[in-house]
Amino acid sequence: MPPLRTALLQSSGRPGSVAGNLKVLDEAAGRAAAAGAGLLVCPEMYLTGYAIGDDIGRLAEPADGAGAQSVAEIAARHGIAVMYGYPERDGERSEMGVPPAEGWGRSEMGVPPAEDRGRIFNSAQLIGPDGDRLANYRKTHLFGCFEQQWFTPGEQPVVQAELGGIRIGMLICYDVEFPENVRAHALAGTDLLLVPTAQMHPFQFVAESVVPVRAFESQMYIAYVNRTGPEGEFEFVGLSCLASPDGATRARAGRGEELVIGEVDPGLLSASREANPYLRDRRPGLYASLI
Repeated sequence: MPPLRTALLQSSGRPGSVAGNLKVLDEAAGRAAAAGAGLLVCPEMYLTGYAIGDDIGRLAEPADGAGAQSVAEIAARHGIAVMYGYPERDGERSEMGVPPAEGWGRSEMGVPPAEDRGRIFNSAQLIGPDGDRLANYRKTHLFGCFEQQWFTPGEQPVVQAELGGIRIGMLICYDVEFPENVRAHALAGTDLLLVPTAQMHPFQFVAESVVPVRAFESQMYIAYVNRTGPEGEFEFVGLSCLASPDGATRARAGRGEELVIGEVDPGLLSASREANPYLRDRRPGLYASLI
């Protein structure tokens, strides 16, 4: 099985402008495809921007919405699979989307009654190189008051799809910082874990240290793809990477806008899993207290 050349688009695009972000994505998909990549991974909330406040409710869309259709057209035109983050609306459109985090006053936040409010998820969708929608994942671990105010947590920890014979898994940002999440993917056979992220200062150690360790301890490739620069109250640190199961970092971006490309090699993955006994030496009977 040949390696899957994977491109990481480190970009915050144009927050609040879906059309602007699609234009950046189209250009990046063209460059990635020209470089032989079969997969392009974008950051968390790429379609709309992350720190967009009230625009989350306005710009959220269903998994098969207009944004998804536009990404599908881009993927099919360039013959490359694309994974992108976006706010997913499920149910009736509403002003606020979901209940605020515990401790926020309902009257102060202007939250409508639950029966009038649809749910919004922090989601990521994988589109195949022919434009087909392959998988959709909803972030299960929400980070901080901003996300807890706007989003409903997802309930499905493992979502997978096949691409070029490689089993693709999906998490979003904070999810990867919980080792149980990544180990669940390892036990489900994930080969390449895609993690669009909005990693902010001062947590850059996650990109630098935690992600490569996760790849090693659970024996998989991890593509961790970040936003960059200031956006609202946040400062995103870049440092996107493709970490491999042998503990190496196969591709690493700096702090600015960048497209980096690395190889997901099934041969290396197989050899690493053979040499590394972590998954074979597990003793699940001892771990019942973890749940």
